[in-house]
Amino acid sequence: ALLGCVLIHDETAGMIVETEAYLGVDDLAAHAARGLTERTKVMFGPAGRAYVYFIYGMHECLNVVADREGSPGCVLIRALEPLCGLDEMRVRRRWNGPDCGLTNGPGKLTQALAITREHYGVRLDRGPLTIRRWRDMPEFAVAVTPRIGIRECADWPLRFVWAGHACLSKR
Repeated sequence: ALLGCVLIHDETAGMIVETEAYLGVDDLAAHAARGLTERTKVMFGPAGRAYVYFIYGMHECLNVVADREGSPGCVLIRALEPLCGLDEMRVRRRWNGPDCGLTNGPGKLTQALAITREHYGVRLDRGPLTIRRWRDMPEFAVAVTPRIGIRECADWPLRFVWAGHACLSKR
C-alpha cells in the first residue's frame, strides 16, 4: 500500500518504489523478534508512526509501523524516486551521479531527506515528515521478491517493488 506514495520531509520528497515487510515477533529478521525494548517500543504502538534506527554504525533506516497496536509489524522504506529538493539531496549525499542514485537504498534515502533518529515515533500523517497518496495514483506493476541484506528468514517473499523502476536499490 506504500508503493507509489510520496515521502515528504521539509523541502524534499520522493515517491516510494521499494519496501520490505517485517512481521513482528515471529519474524527472526525483524527487530521486534527480540521483544519489547527501548529501541522497538514504537513498533508495539499505533500504526502510522516512524521507526527510525541506526544500522552498521553509519546509516539510519526508516520503517513505517504498519500493524495494530501491540502487534509490531513494520515496513522498511528501501528506495524512492526523487521528486523535489534534488539540489539539497545532492548536497546532503555529496552526490554528483544520476538522480536515482540519490535515494536507491534505505540509508541513502534517509541521508538525502535528512531523516534521523530524531524522527523516531513521529506520526507520518502530519508534520514535517509525512507520507501522502497521490489523488490519482500512478499505475504500475508490483513485483515480489525475497528480502535482501538480511540473514534470518531471508527467503520470505516480503520485498515489494515497482517492477522495473530505475530507482530500485542494488542487491
